[in-house]
Amino acid sequence: MEINTWIKALRLRTLPLAFSSILMAAFLAYYSGHFQILILVLSLLTTLFLQVLSNLANDYGDAASGVDSPDRGGPTRSVQSGAITRDQMKIAIIFCTIFAFIWGFILIIYVFKGQWLNLLVFLTLGIGAILAAIKYTMGSNPYGYSGFGDLFVFIFFGLVGVFGGYYLFNREIEIIFLLPAISCGLLSVGVLNVNNIRDISSDRKAGKRSIPVIIGKEKAIIYHAFLLSGSFISAIVFVSILMPSFFGYTFLGLVPVFFYHFKALKGKGNISLDVELKKLAFATLFFVLLLGFGINY
Repeated sequence: MEINTWIKALRLRTLPLAFSSILMAAFLAYYSGHFQILILVLSLLTTLFLQVLSNLANDYGDAASGVDSPDRGGPTRSVQSGAITRDQMKIAIIFCTIFAFIWGFILIIYVFKGQWLNLLVFLTLGIGAILAAIKYTMGSNPYGYSGFGDLFVFIFFGLVGVFGGYYLFNREIEIIFLLPAISCGLLSVGVLNVNNIRDISSDRKAGKRSIPVIIGKEKAIIYHAFLLSGSFISAIVFVSILMPSFFGYTFLGLVPVFFYHFKALKGKGNISLDVELKKLAFATLFFVLLLGFGINY
């Protein structure tokens, strides 16, 4: 089997979005004077394997349930196309689970040496993240097929990724940092929403009840407007409270990018929405970079 087949299955293009919440946490830690490069590296490694695990489990689960089909608007998945067998994918999922757990365990042991309560809490969160990555589309009752995917993405890509990630650096709770966590969470849900709008027809046929399937395409686009505007409003409030200066608002330079993304979302057919999905994922990363550099300038 060619290595390119596995590279395609890993869906490395999803990593910028996955890394965004960790980078936001690192920027916040740098702002508060508690940044450590080793914690960032270990967090990124853990996130890398969690995201790849989620991608592989999604590939397997959608193929097993019949959600992946020739009618689907996005790229052809590896198991559904036969490029990778189910048994091979199961083995890859097991290995990714092991590596995600190992790097996550090393991270919390390094951060919480002797702090057993914190260690147990974050170990539980880590195991929960692994289970969430697997159970999104795998198992008897995958939550991604029941409209709960958005909630879990908001929690793990927003609240846990940013707010929890910052706690790893500082070991203290800063309530104000919930605001950038909300921004990252809403944008991450936005990426999922584009994915689900793209697949609305095939998901409906397969019985997958994503938010767009439940509320319809037109309302899903309105929902998308709420996600995008909510992320900017949350960031604006955050900067206004934290440091009302010009440089903190540099992320607003991305408003035209998000505006044209939303305009394209309203006008394009389902198949072309895959391009908008990629654009929004990278726009989210740049949003985090501009917000992070802005508050640390």
